[in-house]
Amino acid sequence: MVAQQEIRKLYNATDNLVNQQFYEGGNDTIIGRTPKVSVKIKQSGQIIKKFKDLFNSNLNSFLEGNYLNFLRSFKKIKGLNDDYIKEIYDELKEKLEVLKENAADEEIVISYTIVLGGLISKIRDLHFNNSIAEVKKRIKGKSNDISDNDIQKELNNLFMRNNDNISLLYNLSYLDALASSFNYSKVARVCKIQKGKYINRIVKIILSNVNA
Repeated sequence: MVAQQEIRKLYNATDNLVNQQFYEGGNDTIIGRTPKVSVKIKQSGQIIKKFKDLFNSNLNSFLEGNYLNFLRSFKKIKGLNDDYIKEIYDELKEKLEVLKENAADEEIVISYTIVLGGLISKIRDLHFNNSIAEVKKRIKGKSNDISDNDIQKELNNLFMRNNDNISLLYNLSYLDALASSFNYSKVARVCKIQKGKYINRIVKIILSNVNA
């Protein structure tokens, strides 16, 4: 039996990990890598609460050690199917097995943090990669002379510098996926408009750098 105090720690972990470098609590504000870079999107707080509830309402599967079942609860999130969930599970399983060998009192919270972090990263990366594919497509549409290698080099440079446009595109892509998953079609539409704006800014920066 897991103590209520431990459950509270898991709820706090959900809050912290979902909000981290993404959402400013209580403000309907999506942030970039720091809160200084932000976009206000109405109802984003409601969507993020629903996402957190999905974690918290399926804690029993996690606490019973049934990690695959826990992960399957997230099939409603856009882009997550059985194959992708199995892939996430296989990656996490190794980390969790190592942790079990070094079991400590705080093992449950650490395990939960590993599972949450792994799942959230996969969801974010999946949708961000789709946005980056759109960046590359728009660059190619404007200039056939630029090689894929040149585009990737410029993108890597922006990633390394933690470019604000990149960090906001990363989080808007994530919110767009969550909004679609929870049927907030108006929010998803706002996200797509905002994504288009940041995609165009990134395209402009890369074209300017390559042609300099």
